[in-house]
Amino acid sequence: MRKNAAEGKRVWNEMVKKYLIEDAQLEPMVSLIANDNWVEFTIRYVVSYKKRRMTKNELFLAILKEVEATNGKVRFGSATFEMVGMPELQIKMKPD
Repeated sequence: MRKNAAEGKRVWNEMVKKYLIEDAQLEPMVSLIANDNWVEFTIRYVVSYKKRRMTKNELFLAILKEVEATNGKVRFGSATFEMVGMPELQIKMKPD
């Protein structure tokens, strides 16, 4: 993937010079958001648009493998809710 980042940076630099646009960060990065209920990671990387789904899948599988290698020290948290009853709804409509 570093090859893609290097090529992307080269092409981007050409576009910045040619079109006088703002430079952007093209290096791969991981950002983290933590709130009361969960931790969310965002992974940003440069990849050919033709390989974006394959690369996303490879990254996901690699992350799953690393989580499994922790032997339960790191786990994905989730919650499932089942609605067992709904209150009766009463809808009153005004005549036109």
